[in-house]
Amino acid sequence: MRAALCGRARARPPRRESRARAAAMRVTFVTGNARKLDEARAILGASATIELTSRALDLPELQGEPLDVARAKARRAAALLNGPALVEDTSLSYDALNGLPGVYVKWFLEKTGHAGLVDLLAAHDDKRAVARCVLAYARGPSDEEPLTFVGETAGRIVDARGPRDFGWDCVFEPEGRAETYAEMDAATKNACSHRYRALEAFRAHAANERM
Repeated sequence: MRAALCGRARARPPRRESRARAAAMRVTFVTGNARKLDEARAILGASATIELTSRALDLPELQGEPLDVARAKARRAAALLNGPALVEDTSLSYDALNGLPGVYVKWFLEKTGHAGLVDLLAAHDDKRAVARCVLAYARGPSDEEPLTFVGETAGRIVDARGPRDFGWDCVFEPEGRAETYAEMDAATKNACSHRYRALEAFRAHAANERM
């Protein structure tokens, strides 16, 4: 009499993946600002797409169009790192001042403080402004045409509210919000900021590169 086999399952070896999973894009975010790095990592989350490290580099302060400046910085950073580099240029542009202070907002803030940034619009009723983040990604030292990713958030300039320890966050109130960047918790800011929008565009590019 033959043994019944219907109730027994033959062990099978584990199935191998048809193709190896693509490795995460490893890139160095050029910044010495720990808060900025924390924001970038929080926005990207536990992504299998991008492995982000950081490095502080002494890059030249260049003048010109924001996209051109960012690309030039990315090329220089990639040469110094001998590898992929991601650089960021941020700006704050006032409608009433035809885009000023723009990319010079860091200098304005250092010289005049938060009150000075607000006082620039003292003679104007129009308080509208655009916060802009330009990311430039160079694949390596031989990359002559770094890719750029732009994120913008419209808002208005207000008297300083909230902590004053992170750039001009305390004087910028995003459109449709009742809080300045500085008054928001990290999750709220990271869901609407100019940096979030630029990093999301970069993440989308990285995901396509891995397909």
